[in-house]
Amino acid sequence: MAENMLNASIIICAYTEERWDDLIMAVESVQQQTLLPSEIIVVVDHNPRLFERLQARLTGIILLENTEPRGLSGARNSGIARATGAYIGFLDDDAIAEPNWLELLHANCVNPEILGVGGVVEPMWLCEQPGWFPEEFYWVVGCSYEKPPDAPVVVRNPYGGCSYMRREIFEVIGGFRNGIGRVGNSPVGGEETELSIRAKQQWPQKKFLWEPRARIHHRIAPARARWSYFCSRCYSEGLSKAIISKHVGAKDSLASERTYTFRTLPLGVLRALQEGLIHRNPSRFLRAGAIIAGLMVTTAGYLAGSLARPSAHFAETCNLIPLPTVTAPEYSNIEG
Repeated sequence: MAENMLNASIIICAYTEERWDDLIMAVESVQQQTLLPSEIIVVVDHNPRLFERLQARLTGIILLENTEPRGLSGARNSGIARATGAYIGFLDDDAIAEPNWLELLHANCVNPEILGVGGVVEPMWLCEQPGWFPEEFYWVVGCSYEKPPDAPVVVRNPYGGCSYMRREIFEVIGGFRNGIGRVGNSPVGGEETELSIRAKQQWPQKKFLWEPRARIHHRIAPARARWSYFCSRCYSEGLSKAIISKHVGAKDSLASERTYTFRTLPLGVLRALQEGLIHRNPSRFLRAGAIIAGLMVTTAGYLAGSLARPSAHFAETCNLIPLPTVTAPEYSNIEG
């Protein structure tokens, strides 16, 4: 193996041709890392036309079709089954990794006490960011929602589309749970949260880290800047948390959310109101209102999910608005 190559597999999952350009840029950003992975695996989620297009376009990568049930969890598991690296990383198909992204993640993960590492996900708005959109809800668009720390910190789970984990995790506790996670444009997610909690339950003395210097840029389509998307995404996040709680217990699945709800969000409301008064900026008052509304809608989703019957096909049977979902790094879950 070359000196600038890591014994690592990077998996990128794709399901739609609408993100063709994004996907190509994501792959190229991994191919241009300061330390290269031993293999890049692109998994196509039940889309034969996209698979054929990628066969004709991409070189130097492993191209697979998802052999598990349709959805992000199954696609990732298909990639894991093919991967040969001692470490397995994940990058979203609509994100661009900075050149030292993999090098920084790997430097933390060589510590045997570290199960995995995540990086910072910065928004790359493809339209003007709405003035009402609060940074505390950047997770709605798949991005980090708090100011990064100065050094790596312990977190409950890394954001799934910007993460790097030991292969041992998947060998011992299995892969991502089908029935949790995005299926096409479906709203239910949180599969990386559930996996990380299972890993911590297996190895309670070990940790996941958030590395603030390892960064990716997540492209935010105009459709995600709409109020309707914001509300639907919040509701689906509540549903996701309810499903995860049924699998791993509410104590572990909601530990970070309690800090977020009772510390991060109240401070965000106060800050927005203060800025609105001091700068006489109406958008700041709207931002405070969006934080309150987002919390209420997310809570409603959680209550609805908690009252529903547990089912592996919960996301399909709820007949929800189809929107993608992600999990942001849990900076408010700092230990130590």
